[in-house]
Amino acid sequence: MSIFLWIGLPVIALIGLAKAAPDLVPAWKAQSGSGVTGTFTAVRESCTHGSCDYYGGWKAADGTSTRTNVLLYDGPDSLRIGDTAAARDSGAPGGVFSTAGGSSYLLVTAFAVGGLAAAIAWPVFLWRTWRTWRSSRGHRPSAPAPAEAAA
Repeated sequence: MSIFLWIGLPVIALIGLAKAAPDLVPAWKAQSGSGVTGTFTAVRESCTHGSCDYYGGWKAADGTSTRTNVLLYDGPDSLRIGDTAAARDSGAPGGVFSTAGGSSYLLVTAFAVGGLAAAIAWPVFLWRTWRTWRSSRGHRPSAPAPAEAAA
């Protein structure tokens, strides 16, 4: 448990706040239908544990903007390299969101909230540990009282 508190909490805080927090508002905006609609074209895939993520280019439906090397969040299971999918750019730094919807907004929210909780818990843990250490160093057992001389 101690290793988790010393190392795990700051790692969770860093990942949650650095990776998930920037995508939090864009994920919710995309979930609510906000953003610029366009087309995502899969260029490469990254597969782990039976699940694949697709990276590629995105072009706005009106042709005014494009993005390259972005991740398609909540992409359809049937997507393959070279395929296209309707997607929405809502400002996420690393990707665009499928217009078909999905649960990435919940996952991003969970990671961001977890990162925030860890960022709060870690200093509290450090403060309590320091306080306990300090009080144990300042508290010295008193010497036994000398025995009274018998009369």
